Amino acid sequence: MSKSTPAALSDAPSKAPARRQGLTPGVLALYSLVAIALVLAISLPFATDYVGADNDDAMRLVVVRDLLAGQSWFDTTQYRLGLDGGTLMHWSRLVDLPIANLISFFLLFTDQAHAEAIALAVWPALLVVPVLAGMGLAAYRLGGAMAMHATLVLTAVFVVALNRFQPGSIDHHNVQLALVAGIAAMLLDPGMRARDHAVAGLLSGLAIAIGAETTPLTGAVCLVVALRWVWHGPAFREAAAAFGLSLALTITLAFFATVAPSRYTQVTCDSLSYGFYALATLGGGALFLTASLASGRSLRGRLTALAGAGVVIAAAVLVIAPGCLANPLDTLDPLLKTFWLSGVIEAQSAVAQFRLEPGSIGSFYAPGLLAMLVCLWRVRRGEKAEAHLLVFALLAVAFAVSLIQIRGAIFSNMLSALPLGLAIADMRKASNADPKNLKLGLAFIALTLASVPASWALAGAMLPGRSQQKLSAGLSTAPAPRLSCIAEASIAPLAAEPVGVVAGASNLGAPILRYTGHRVLSAPYHRNQGGMLTELHIGLSNPRQAEAFLRGAHVTLLAFCPDDTQTRDLAKAEPGGLYADLLKGRVPDYLGPVAGTENASLRLYRVRPE
Repeated sequence: MSKSTPAALSDAPSKAPARRQGLTPGVLALYSLVAIALVLAISLPFATDYVGADNDDAMRLVVVRDLLAGQSWFDTTQYRLGLDGGTLMHWSRLVDLPIANLISFFLLFTDQAHAEAIALAVWPALLVVPVLAGMGLAAYRLGGAMAMHATLVLTAVFVVALNRFQPGSIDHHNVQLALVAGIAAMLLDPGMRARDHAVAGLLSGLAIAIGAETTPLTGAVCLVVALRWVWHGPAFREAAAAFGLSLALTITLAFFATVAPSRYTQVTCDSLSYGFYALATLGGGALFLTASLASGRSLRGRLTALAGAGVVIAAAVLVIAPGCLANPLDTLDPLLKTFWLSGVIEAQSAVAQFRLEPGSIGSFYAPGLLAMLVCLWRVRRGEKAEAHLLVFALLAVAFAVSLIQIRGAIFSNMLSALPLGLAIADMRKASNADPKNLKLGLAFIALTLASVPASWALAGAMLPGRSQQKLSAGLSTAPAPRLSCIAEASIAPLAAEPVGVVAGASNLGAPILRYTGHRVLSAPYHRNQGGMLTELHIGLSNPRQAEAFLRGAHVTLLAFCPDDTQTRDLAKAEPGGLYADLLKGRVPDYLGPVAGTENASLRLYRVRPE
């Protein structure tokens, strides 16, 4: 492909007036304000708490509070989680920092609770802007102004429908979406400029540092940049070198800025550690050197040079972090897989989710699959083939990850808006040109609806079977359930107890940490296997064996929620176990009920001294 080929990647006109049709600050502000307003309008009237419903939101707040209270920046241990010594969390301080700063700022004007509430509403709303900016710019570079507007509409709907941008959603997935959108925009630069690819390298490094979920996607980004260098040669030399150097420098800065010196040599596969640092730095550095030194070679020579660098990196993976080639959750104890992981929707494979809830499959996979087909159709027709191959590569990796774990679907659903937005724009143009053609109009409507994950979710809910049963249950006029076990009012009696160690189902862990000063054995985090297994054994064992587990873990309080799914699963699995006995109202003599909680949503028992 000649050096002039990159111009074919975008049909955006080159004249000054056409540039004003692109992603101007006014266009971005309009879409961002509308999207944020819709998110707030949909969520705030029904909000009962200022923290998101996900366990990770509550746990992130606990972590941020500890940081504000003086815990070391380099110490990410949650000392009130798990067995003695606490649990080393795998989350990045790079996300804790802006949230902590927002809370500190609002504390200048109000009290702790209101400062947290405002900060937790502002943070996810702010992230809507970079998501729309990245997707809008990427779409404009892919297909011009009309494609940009169609993609922005799809992305705005995606943001509104996804709970990761609602007030209180402070987990890192919304940050990752913003980074991935920015990377796509930078890679689609029609001029193949070094500046844009340096930004892509920066964002890729941050994505690796913030969470391991995007590692396969960032690996695909690196491969795409490397293959484009092989194809373009000298025309892509500066862009490839800038990406590689930027990636290596960013991951280096992130590593030394967030990892404690005592853990420099540790290799973990779920967070930024020596493994990811060494491999990302080696990969970025290898790309920088290869592009700098071998760009003048022939196509075969460049391919040979890249293959050589690839062999070195592959060997480094096998030496430095061979265990990271597998899913970190594969090493979980079978008990945890049965009674915890099997109930985590985002950790399910496509096959498992289809068996569990077939009506939900369309919302997770249909837009991404449709978008990949559109990309291949464009490539076959020769319409911006390279740009669509690039988008296809990102979509394919995100889609493949989502087949293994559903959590990857949010990335494929977001990226699907790029080719589908362009397709919708083209279909709209054709329909407007022939308004009497009913088939074109219907095709435009069908494509638009099929491009929205929420449309598939609604359609799935209408299917007969479990989906229809859940929908009917949601529309029924049954009496309201009693107060949730994780509500502040339910946990208040526990907060009044002397500080100690609490045993309870994993879903109770994060709320108890948030509302009390106790340490909890269990919360749904794979690094806390010891605490989670101890709690499972307490629930499954007969009362006398359970007593041994309770005393061995120095438990002072048992928090029992009869409505908790995991609690009921344990009682069903072992009818002679402690949890089964407590459900039947049989309380062993070593447990003393806390007055006033005998018939409450959350029943509390003190562990009596021996």
